[in-house]
Amino acid sequence: MSGAIMGDDALNHLDLLREQIDRIDQQILGLLQDRNHVVADIVTAKRQQRQPVYVAEREQQKTRRFRDQAVEHGLEPDWAEDFLRMIMAASRASQSQQSFVRAGQQQRRILFIGGDGSMATLYRKMFERSGHHTLGLDRDNWQQLDDLLIGTDLVIVSVPINVTLAVISRLHGKLPQDCILADFTSNKSDSVAAMLQAHSGPVIGLHPMHGADVSQVSRQLLIACPARHPEQSAWLLEQCHLWGMRVISTEAKEHDRMMNLVQGLRHFIALLHGSYLQRSAMDPAAMLSCSSPIYRAELMMIGRMFAQQAELYADIVLANEERRQLLADFLQHHAGLAELVANNDRAGFIAEFESISRYFGDFSQTAMSESSYMIHRLADRFA
Repeated sequence: MSGAIMGDDALNHLDLLREQIDRIDQQILGLLQDRNHVVADIVTAKRQQRQPVYVAEREQQKTRRFRDQAVEHGLEPDWAEDFLRMIMAASRASQSQQSFVRAGQQQRRILFIGGDGSMATLYRKMFERSGHHTLGLDRDNWQQLDDLLIGTDLVIVSVPINVTLAVISRLHGKLPQDCILADFTSNKSDSVAAMLQAHSGPVIGLHPMHGADVSQVSRQLLIACPARHPEQSAWLLEQCHLWGMRVISTEAKEHDRMMNLVQGLRHFIALLHGSYLQRSAMDPAAMLSCSSPIYRAELMMIGRMFAQQAELYADIVLANEERRQLLADFLQHHAGLAELVANNDRAGFIAEFESISRYFGDFSQTAMSESSYMIHRLADRFA
């Protein structure tokens, strides 16, 4: 009898503790609400001072101080940093729903060719929130091109890769002299060359390194390839900076050389992986129950690709002769490595592994640290 009473007392005590936790959680939500109110005031102040949504130095400083304060409170600093970064991401998202500071005093007139596309729609919204005026041109209103170009400050070609060069060629000699001609294509050398041929004014290639499904562009990467009169495109890159984007500039050929690996090879490997899973008749969903967090992430990235348009990835993977040759060399190289497996060559495998380890050098430790972080967070979220 006394044991039952003690058991009931223990359960009642546990319930009281849980109620206390619930009250604390409610207080945390209230504090986050208060923080959002302050964020709204910060947004107003940033507009007045013409500051961008994302200021890297401020966030880094805030993160370091928050980690130190977490230690002072007996909390795990990595966990505290994750918590803070989620709050700051939510803050940037909230700011991105507001209007933005406009680069320069002048309202720009911006024409998107392929204006109904998903990427054009995203950036039209960003420019409009910055006080600029945008227009769209597609196949159904192409006859309006000459009229839409009158007084236009910027034309951005945002169409499928396989028709980009043809669309650019149709602009030959039509743009106002001071109008900037740009494109969003992921292959830059050919498109930049075509734009230089079509327009004698300022030309810049742009490659947003994100999908059109992002809720905000702050902290997203934009690669710019200035090709002619870069000083006239300065306001455009400044506008991206004010949105909180990370902007890097490079030459078109160097961009494509990097994209051969960053996009072409990566997507081709995903195709190989997905094709072999299909041949093996493996159910991807069933595989998740036996997957480590990192393989789950890899499987999700593979599946993400096949949820999108085949034509897009065909154009990326088969973009140019240089990329196709790289992929052919990749397959030939790995045919040689396959012999290690066929011959059960353990010593050869170890020698190849150690050679690659020397090549990666200190980067391997960086990779170990970052991948461990992703593994732990994926396990927390999806296990």
